[in-house]
Formats: sequence, C-alpha cells, structure tokens
Amino acid sequence: MKQMLAPLLLIAALLLIAIAGYWLKQPAEAMAVPCTDPLAGCTFSHHGMPASAHFSIQPVPLEAFELRVAAAGATRISAEFQMVGMDMGFNRYDLRPAGDGVFVSRITLPVCVSGRRDWILYLDLDGSRYALPFSTP
Repeated sequence: MKQMLAPLLLIAALLLIAIAGYWLKQPAEAMAVPCTDPLAGCTFSHHGMPASAHFSIQPVPLEAFELRVAAAGATRISAEFQMVGMDMGFNRYDLRPAGDGVFVSRITLPVCVSGRRDWILYLDLDGSRYALPFSTP
C-alpha cells in the first residue's frame, strides 16, 4: 500500500500544478484599442492619461522589431502577442524603462504554422490590459 501512495501523490501534485498553470495563464479582460497603423502609433487612455504604442518597423514573424510604449506614471509594462482562438505559446516581453514614461523592448513574433497574419498585441500596464489588433504582411 505504501508503494502505491507515493506515485498517487505525485500524480495528484502534477495534476494540481497543471490546473494552476492553466488558471494562471487565463488573461484578464482586456480593453479593446482600435489601432489602424501601429507604425504611426496607437493612442489610448490609461487611467485618464494619454498613452501610446508604436512599432519601429512592420512586424514580420521571426524578425526583431522594437516596441515602444509611452505611458506617463506607469511603472511596469509587458506585452504579449496572440491570435484569436489560437495559442501562440509563451511570448511575453517585459518592456524596460527608457525615461520620460517610455518603455521599450525588442520583440520577435513567432511563426504561425497555419499562415494567419491577424495578431493581437496585449499590453499590460500596471495590471490594466489593453488589446491592440494588427496584421503582418
């Protein structure tokens, strides 16, 4: 009986870890931000203050580009790239402060094996989530 207890406890622990991981991966509700041209910049309001996101070049999968987010008063900004209804794996980027409320990171989009080009940039600014849709060529 003792020989059976250890494997059962291990299985139970692994199952709990899997459930916790799934629950933690579920994103909070994001506020949609219309963004027709991320190269020109996308503006939105964050806690009543103006904020913006800007791509340095047109994003292409597997080619690095720079993401700049300006948000006065923000202390922590991260970005994640997903597609609607498709898990694109873990590709979260923590942006680094560059001064004057600007945060920057080098980003590389993953490849979508189905050939889709419709992306959503999820920005997390101090716990508030924003969704900015865009397309790649």
